[in-house]
Amino acid sequence: MIYLIADEKTREREFGNLVNIPDNYPKYVVSLDEFNRGSEVVGIAHLHLLDFLRLTNL
Repeated sequence: MIYLIADEKTREREFGNLVNIPDNYPKYVVSLDEFNRGSEVVGIAHLHLLDFLRLTNL
């Protein structure tokens, strides 16, 4: 969970750690960003907090 992904350094920090985990489980970055809402980076879903809370199947 991160408040906002304001720059590339923050994006690398949040997504980079998850990319390095060698498993097949779904991975999520949850933030309050409206701009990238619902996007995906290297197989890692970037979700807005409200969208994440509405998920019924994780």
